[in-house]
Amino acid sequence: MSKVHNYSAGPCILPQEVFQEASNAVLDFNNSGLSILEISHRSPDFVAVMEEARQLVKDILKVPEGYTVLFLQGGASTGFLTAAYNMLTTNGKAAYVNTGSWSTKAIKEAKKLGNADEIASSADKNFNYIPKNYDIPAGADYLHLTSNNTIFGTQIKMFPKTDVPVLCDMSSDIFSREINVADFDLIYAGAQKNLGPAGATLYIVKESVFQKSGRDIPSMLDLEIHHKKDSMFNTPPVYSVYVSMLNLRYMIKQGGLAAMQKKAEQRAELIYREIERNPLFEAAVPDIEDRSKMNATFVLKDEVHKDRFDLLVKEARINGLKGHRSVGGYRASMYNALPVDSVQVLVETMQELEKGA
Repeated sequence: MSKVHNYSAGPCILPQEVFQEASNAVLDFNNSGLSILEISHRSPDFVAVMEEARQLVKDILKVPEGYTVLFLQGGASTGFLTAAYNMLTTNGKAAYVNTGSWSTKAIKEAKKLGNADEIASSADKNFNYIPKNYDIPAGADYLHLTSNNTIFGTQIKMFPKTDVPVLCDMSSDIFSREINVADFDLIYAGAQKNLGPAGATLYIVKESVFQKSGRDIPSMLDLEIHHKKDSMFNTPPVYSVYVSMLNLRYMIKQGGLAAMQKKAEQRAELIYREIERNPLFEAAVPDIEDRSKMNATFVLKDEVHKDRFDLLVKEARINGLKGHRSVGGYRASMYNALPVDSVQVLVETMQELEKGA
């Protein structure tokens, strides 16, 4: 059977080598006679997995001293509220840049606790651009950003410079490019894009954040509690953390962030070049500098070609290309493990449609 080219937006593609090792551990983990799915999370074998996973994050992202790395649960959706609980003071204000569905939800959660001001938004054009040149209130408790927008296909390429603490939901592009962790007080990211399978959520937290809000924080949302318990306050998502650890090892073997960034740029250049060249398609995001390197969104200029293109996509064994229901069209999600060859197959499929038009 020919290869499936997986463009799923998430849970998404991971390396075959990682799948193979992870599947072996389901049957027998570390020659223990037990599955990774049934060992105690307090056992020395799994404690070693958790510690290695946290250390690999620090190594790959060059996390500076004074930060902690946590593997928790709840996805970025829980992170929306966790961020506010830990950093939004009772009488303070938070500043949010609204670039799509996920930042809209983050604002909604923060407003349940206090003042969350939307200081910039691209909602006026259905989130097809990244707002720029906005004023950041000097007295804000924090500035909240969403680095990449999976649904609309936009991405922040340059983060604002500010003295206000910066929080960022990096769920869909963390580990795809080099970042300066010291520019952020809190980074959170669901694992199910570039890190690992769904279930774990990564937090990178500046330790000075602890107790900043002055609130009585529910234990499961208190980042200081999780820090003190080394991500083991409650039973962690054992398998997701384990597979994430394997994938982090794989990333290092492939050349680390520099290699991941290079491949991301190759994939994005290939697909966007074809979208611009091919007279049957157009990009959903008009400004080149705002286009995501993770999620390329595009549409047919004439829907008369839709049935034919969808058939060609199916015949090419391309999976997960359909755009989100809120924007329609197509979305090529190109996370770290997607081979450049798979993007070439999509490009050739688009060209095949053009030949028959």
